[in-house]
Amino acid sequence: MTRPLRATTHETAPPDELDITQFIDGIAGLLGGAANVIMQLSTRPVGYGVVESTVDSGKVMLHPVKRLRTTITYLAVAMLGTEDERADYRKAVNRSHRPVHSTASSPVRYNAFDPSLQLWVAACLYWGAKDLYERMHGPMDEPTADAFYRYSARLGTTLQVRQDMWPADRQAFAAYWDAHLAGTTIDPPIRDYFNDLIDLKMLPRPVQLAFARPHRFFVAGLLPPHLRDQMGFTWTARDERILQRIMRTLGTTQTWLPRQARMFPMNAYLLDLRLRRRLGLPLV
Repeated sequence: MTRPLRATTHETAPPDELDITQFIDGIAGLLGGAANVIMQLSTRPVGYGVVESTVDSGKVMLHPVKRLRTTITYLAVAMLGTEDERADYRKAVNRSHRPVHSTASSPVRYNAFDPSLQLWVAACLYWGAKDLYERMHGPMDEPTADAFYRYSARLGTTLQVRQDMWPADRQAFAAYWDAHLAGTTIDPPIRDYFNDLIDLKMLPRPVQLAFARPHRFFVAGLLPPHLRDQMGFTWTARDERILQRIMRTLGTTQTWLPRQARMFPMNAYLLDLRLRRRLGLPLV
């Protein structure tokens, strides 16, 4: 059973008014996290920007809990936050991004404030969210897919991406996505970082032993084939059938959950942000 998909919250609402909460699948959505990181960092300037970063407080290998909080909070603010909340979080992220730029010894040039790199990251987040949702609940109808696409520009415009940089429609996005994905490449240092991430090396050994293998399965299955090949993963038709069954089962389970339970932990991190703002605590 799939959740009803509606482009509007009320029959009289404008076509672009979207109930974004229907697309949030909380815990189940976390399954795509590492695969999406690989998509983002497969563009070399983004990959080296993360691997070479001197901002230790933001490194997932050193502070996995904090990194999870800041990442999900960004998604929550971008998709669910008010304009004031988005502006405040932009300022906080900008402070963290200020030291992230290439040096004379970097293999490629990069700067965390480069809107074209941020556009690629936002494109990966949109593509991954849509792919994961449709694996769990089936395809969106055309008006809903268009509305979700337009809304997802917030994944980039919450930082330095201008609205006019977001491809005009889904057809333009497909052209952008195909062209940029074809140009991605995973250098050995970046691949080593990915493998540590996939194998959960940042977590205690018992967690690694229990979850690293299934985590690798989901990462391999949720990557575009081009990047799966870049990582050296094998993926069979049987693997794909198993993944399809798991995702549809998760989708059915999510459908029956109350909205607040289904949105966890994104709603919890948004509440945490609002409390931090009220108390004057750091947002990142």
